[in-house]
This record gives sequence, C-alpha cells and structure tokens, in this order.
Amino acid sequence: MGDVVSLVEKAQEVVDLDEAKRMEEKLRKNQFTLEDFLNQMRAIKKMGSLEQIIKMIPGLGGHIDSEAIAQGETQLKVIESMIQSMTPEERQKPEIINPSRRRRIAKGSGNTVEEVGQVLKQFQEMQKMIKKLSGAGLFGGKPNKKMQRKMNAMRASMGNQFPMGKP
Repeated sequence: MGDVVSLVEKAQEVVDLDEAKRMEEKLRKNQFTLEDFLNQMRAIKKMGSLEQIIKMIPGLGGHIDSEAIAQGETQLKVIESMIQSMTPEERQKPEIINPSRRRRIAKGSGNTVEEVGQVLKQFQEMQKMIKKLSGAGLFGGKPNKKMQRKMNAMRASMGNQFPMGKP
C-alpha cells in the first residue's frame, strides 16, 4: 500500500531544517549545483533503498517493477561516482567541464566520456526545469506574470476538476 507517515518520519530523521531552508533558497535563485545534487542523493540513501521509499508512496508501492528500481539504484551510484570524480569547482560550475575534464571524470569514475556528457546534459535539463518551477513560484516567492498567466489559462481549461490553488 503506502505509508506516508513512515515516509515523512524517515525524511524528518534525515533532513536538517536549516539545510532544507538553504536548499529552498538556492532553488528559488536557480543556484542548484552538482554538489547540491550529490547531497540530495546522499540524503535519499539515508532514508533507505529506493524500493523501500517507493513502497511508502501511496499508489506506487506495487506498481513499479523491482528490476526498474534496481536499475535506478545502479544509475544513482554511477552518477554519484561521476560527481565524486569532479573537482569542487566543477561541481559548482559544470559549464567549465571541457572535453579533457570529461575524459578525466570518465576515467576516474569508470564510465565513458559519452556517459559523463549524458549526465551533464541531464543536469542542465534539470536546472532548466528548476528555473521554470521557481518562475512559477513553486519554491516560494511570487510567480512571474507570464507564468501566472499560463497557470491561470491551464486552470481555466481544466474547469473545476482541480479547484485547489485558485487565486
């Protein structure tokens, strides 16, 4: 089934409130780095395996293939090894990672240059999404006017299906 209470309790054990506030501020300002991503992955690991965490989420518990979860765990380990193979400066500013740095990171993490490039591209896409979400006011603050218009149009198109969050 799903055990939201247990999930929340585990999260409270792992997450430091001051760190969470700092992370919210970084997300709001679109300053999320690979170092932050690494710290978030480590926090999730402290909560238990992905399978344990997913089983606590209502509606997901029995609907996700164990093999897919195992692949996800493996992928997180690969990403962690790549980030650990980066210098602190590279973690803060991934845009400085040129081809020779990619080769070093690949060699240090036991992956290919292509795999390193793929992870960096995925991180860039995640940053774009964070920027859009912060513009929508998701991480606190007021949504920008363009995003507010889009959200209002989306609400209008849905009618009264989802009345929560109406202005």
